[in-house]
Amino acid sequence: MAASSEERLKILKLIEENKITPEEGIRLLQALEKSSATPEKKGPLPPPPPPPPGEAIRPRPRWLRVRITDLRSGKVRVNIRLPVTVLNTGMKLGARFSPEIGEVEMGQIMEAIQSGEIGQIVDIYDEEDQEHIEVGLE
Repeated sequence: MAASSEERLKILKLIEENKITPEEGIRLLQALEKSSATPEKKGPLPPPPPPPPGEAIRPRPRWLRVRITDLRSGKVRVNIRLPVTVLNTGMKLGARFSPEIGEVEMGQIMEAIQSGEIGQIVDIYDEEDQEHIEVGLE
């Protein structure tokens, strides 16, 4: 039986509330993925290449923040910080809830992580759903 999005959100919420560690969350999310037996499995991202000699090593982003604000009320509906280490699973989950964040934005996020960029990387105003979607790396 496929794991529901609700189950994944509960796990992510537990991580956000520091009730479980990111590592425990990863194990739980991976267990859900295995139980859902999705045919399209992708492995973890390969480690980034080492910097060229003489180039300073920049700190890597540790957190991905997703914030969704209701444009009508101005209230934040979703404000979650995910460890970058669980990003593959989080990206799949996020794409299910925000299909307007297409492959271009997903590629942009992955590129920003690989480059070590910190700050806001996606800023979308969805007029149809009256949402403001922000994605950034911390």
